Amino acid sequence: MIRIRLPALALIAVLGLAAGASAAPSGDPADRAALGERLFFDPILSADRTVSCSSCHKPEHAFADSVRFSRGVGGQLGNRNTPSAMNQAGRLGFFWDGRASSLEEQALGPIANEREMDLPVDEAVQRLNSDPGYARWFAAIFHGPATARNLSQAIAAFERTLETGDSPYDRYINGDDSALSPAAVRGRILFIGRANCANCHSGEDFTADRFKNIGLYNGRELNDPGRYAITKDPAHLGLFKIPSLRNVALTAPYMHNGMFKSLREVIEYYNHPDRVVQGSINRDKAIDIQLNLSEDDIADLIAFLESLTDDRFTKPAGVAGIR
Repeated sequence: MIRIRLPALALIAVLGLAAGASAAPSGDPADRAALGERLFFDPILSADRTVSCSSCHKPEHAFADSVRFSRGVGGQLGNRNTPSAMNQAGRLGFFWDGRASSLEEQALGPIANEREMDLPVDEAVQRLNSDPGYARWFAAIFHGPATARNLSQAIAAFERTLETGDSPYDRYINGDDSALSPAAVRGRILFIGRANCANCHSGEDFTADRFKNIGLYNGRELNDPGRYAITKDPAHLGLFKIPSLRNVALTAPYMHNGMFKSLREVIEYYNHPDRVVQGSINRDKAIDIQLNLSEDDIADLIAFLESLTDDRFTKPAGVAGIR
């Protein structure tokens, strides 16, 4: 079940949407996704035309980034780790603090964010309408000029194509017993059992679509309030969205603040959280369960997590077919 639309940009050519061309009106979702892909990779949506969505959401890293904090226009550092943009079609909330309730709402956030693309959305729309190529594309696909609404619809349509479901794990649960190594099979048993991972990372995309405080808030060096900044509910202090684990081996570093460089560091934290963070505030009680994972257990869990990587990233063509 790979739903990455590899030839999405090619659809633009098929529709005659290259610069200077025209096309018949179309509201087809595939056409919207093709336009959204073009926008996703185009720095036209940033203030100085140097940063695109893909600058931080890199295809080769499962549309996440490989650094703790990404840089926006003028080299400004973000204050949270860039999450993967893949496997978001079924999510209920977006951004680490859940401040957006739809992919459309999420799509506009980084454009206006002063640390990221730093371009007011109304200016972005004006810029698109002043561009002859984009003006024709929006007219053809949305039957009118670019607006904030259809800009968000186009980018969200592309993001909804970034669904992956062809990993060794997927083949295993579909009946291919040879798809997972013995270590990954043992890791899967640990994942759903003693390691307590499935308590939060459940379902097809390995996320419960909830918010949890896993102990990375102590009000001192770890002072990002997370969900609390949105709701002002004291019970939400230090809560962050539970991310999907699909393709997780490609998205290091981890957590909202990128403080863990590897899957091993993540697992070792859950194994002994108090060795890493002292004085956690409002930490979920599930984190207090003593896992007592051995070195072999940790290796098996890593093998299982690596089995969640879609084949598209491991075949010789690599990510060339994704972009």
